[in-house]
Amino acid sequence: MRKITEEWLKAAQDDLMVIERIMDTEHLTHMVALHAQQAIEKSIKAVMEEKQIKVTKTHNLGTLFSKIKHSFPVMLDQDLLKTLDSLYLDSRYPSDLGLLPNGKPSLEDAQKFYQEARKFYESVKKELE
Repeated sequence: MRKITEEWLKAAQDDLMVIERIMDTEHLTHMVALHAQQAIEKSIKAVMEEKQIKVTKTHNLGTLFSKIKHSFPVMLDQDLLKTLDSLYLDSRYPSDLGLLPNGKPSLEDAQKFYQEARKFYESVKKELE
């Protein structure tokens, strides 16, 4: 595995570790979404580096995933990617931003975001090793 690939995977793992520390804190569910989005983004960029696909400077998961989906066997739920993308962009700012139509993500939403990010990270790591 290339060194840069390992660095992307380590960065993704760090985001997952942050989630594990804040997962059960209800007022931080939007931050769980932020770190889940980042863990998936960094995992995708690890694949791109390993497969020598040009890593573009975007945070859009749909755009990034489209670059690897034909050369990588692991799938991601497109609706989840859209949700995380919208929460990622908005959760970085205060006020009413970073919310789903019904408010902040629930603890159940946060757990789903974490589980999907963890599952994708583990799949990427296994596939690239």
